[in-house]
Parts: sequence; structure tokens; C-alpha cells
Amino acid sequence: MKIAVIGGTGLIGSQVVNYLNAAGHQAVPHAKSTGVDVISGTGVEEALAGADVVVNLTNSPTFDEASPAFFQTSMDNLLAAAQKAGVGHFVILSIVGADQVPELDYYRAKVLQEKILAGGPIAYSIVRATQFMEFMDAVLSWTADADTVRLPATPIQPIASKDVAEAVAEVAAGDPLNGTRNIAGPEVFSLDELGRITLAHKDDNRTVVTDPTAGMFAVIKGDALTDKNAHLAATRYEDWLS
Repeated sequence: MKIAVIGGTGLIGSQVVNYLNAAGHQAVPHAKSTGVDVISGTGVEEALAGADVVVNLTNSPTFDEASPAFFQTSMDNLLAAAQKAGVGHFVILSIVGADQVPELDYYRAKVLQEKILAGGPIAYSIVRATQFMEFMDAVLSWTADADTVRLPATPIQPIASKDVAEAVAEVAAGDPLNGTRNIAGPEVFSLDELGRITLAHKDDNRTVVTDPTAGMFAVIKGDALTDKNAHLAATRYEDWLS
């Protein structure tokens, strides 16, 4: 099976390509660096020509109010090219709980992307993942100073990127879901607790202060970043840290 992986050189995309090729498929990575621009449309038709499946892992360069326009334009261009090429299955990666957090521009943008795909002309699959373990350092940096890191107690169920990539590859190689599969890590933490575990592992002596107003995830109420009914990956956070 020939599979075009758009955004195939990034954190998830490069691993998806490796998993698919190891399984005997012909997975081809495409990105700006390979001459494919999903906004201008340059190289998109050529990238999708002859593909049985398209996996779109491109991401908005910003997480602000400009992100919906990125997903609208990129999905319009990719869907038009996929339909022209006769692609039979279109896969995207989204976020668990995105529809529950309309306060965040980026989450609204991901919901828009899902709606565009579901309303489009091609059989589809949406894989929704919880927060990547690899992003924890960035989360810590948002509200840190020399002595403290301020984090809310928002529940979070982190998943390793390799587990995300494996799930995306599995879905891409299968029949279209025409729906959504949620995936998550095996453990739920409060974000402040996860911060303390991370700093302790790094021998970082900064103090984590629980602050319900700190950082992007402060606006998230309840357990929007977790899903007890999701397909659970195997990698535990402390094992990943090690």
C-alpha cells in the first residue's frame, strides 16, 4: 500500500513512516523541506499522486487565532488533491478533549480540522491523542523562573510519541474508521504532580507551585485532557523518563 505522510519529517511523522515501512508498506514522507507546501498548494498534487492513503500530520506554526486559517486552507488543498488522485483513506491526528475546550484557539482549530475532514468526500479516520510526554519540558518552561515552576492541578494522561506514531500507522494501514479513535497513556496525573516528577528526575531543585491560573492548561476544567475509555498505550511516564 502506498501511503503519503504529509508532515512526514516531524516528531510523529518520521516515526509513522518508519512503522509503516517496517510493516511492508510504501510510506513516503512529505514536508516543506521536500517541496510540499500545504498552504500555497505547491507540490501537493505530486505528493498525493498514486497514493492509496494520505496521513496529514502537518501543524499550524502558531497556536493562536491564526491557527484555524492554517487548518482550513491546508485541509482544503489536501482534500482537493486527494480526491483528484483517487485516494481512498485520509487520516489526521487530533487531540483528546479538543471539543471540550473552546477557550483555546488551537483546540478550536483542531475541531475545525476534524469537521472539514468528516464533511469531505473521502473515507477518513481521526486519531485523537492525549498530551505527548515529549512536550513536558515546554509546558514547564511556560511559567518558570529561576526558583519556581507554576502549574495548575489539571488532570493529564501523557502518552509517548512512539505510541502515538504506532497507533496512527496502525489506523492508516487499516480500513477507514469514518470516525474517531482516542488513544492515551496508561496513567493519569495532575499537571503539578507531573512537573514535580519531571524536575526530580532531572535533579532540578526548582519548586513546583500549584497555581490554578498558570499556563495554557489553566483554562481547562475537569478531565478534558484524559479519557478512561481510550485505547491505552503501554509506556509509563517514569519508564519514558528513564
